[in-house]
Amino acid sequence: MTSQIKVDTILPRSSNTLTLGDSNTTVALTGTVDGSDLSNMNASNLASGTVPAARLPADVVLATEAPTYSSISPTLALPNTATNITITGTNFVSVPTVELVATTGAIVRADTVTYSSATSLVASVNVAALASYYVRVENNNGQSVRSTNADLTVSTAPSFTTAAGSLGSFAKGATISVNVSGTSDSAITITKTAGTLPTGLSLGSTVSNTATISGTESGTQGAATTYNFTLTATDAESQTATRDFSITISPVTINKGMVFT
Repeated sequence: MTSQIKVDTILPRSSNTLTLGDSNTTVALTGTVDGSDLSNMNASNLASGTVPAARLPADVVLATEAPTYSSISPTLALPNTATNITITGTNFVSVPTVELVATTGAIVRADTVTYSSATSLVASVNVAALASYYVRVENNNGQSVRSTNADLTVSTAPSFTTAAGSLGSFAKGATISVNVSGTSDSAITITKTAGTLPTGLSLGSTVSNTATISGTESGTQGAATTYNFTLTATDAESQTATRDFSITISPVTINKGMVFT
């Protein structure tokens, strides 16, 4: 059974301090709390409910709700490259601190943070280490939130190691095999995204970051023909690089002095 005592006035027993409950007790107050004659009131530990600001003196500070995190954009950043990351959430307070916490435990603080609104921040980051990072936001009152997942990946974009341009000139009807290679910090896949290969040739699967263009040329052209095409390297983080190549097919030349028997 709950005991109730109704009084008009509660006065402190000594000094000027009035204590309700001990340090481990939650005291529930109902009705209107009139703090107009209070000073140095600390309402930062209010768990719920509302103390009307109009009834409290100016030196009373009410705790705001903790920030929440929803997403970031972009989710990829190149190493050693300044990148602006837009962070979406709620209850951001100007201006919070933003940290990137690697899955290895390393912490990188954003160089600058721009407060757009209570639901949006822009953090400028420049990270050297290749890794996946959690995003942590801390308001200036100490309340913070960290993303559940390591949403930011710092990764090197793929590149081709095979020089752009001609992959060679071949005779009409020849059996051809040429390799195109690339590199990245994860496995890459090389595909043809534009242009035309000589008739009879095809681009095979990528194995160990190398793809082979092979086959027996079977075109009907009567003059030397250069085939231009674009290859794209895509890594595990969906970053891409493109490069233009060509293969030339020339007809077989028969010398007039040749004798066939």
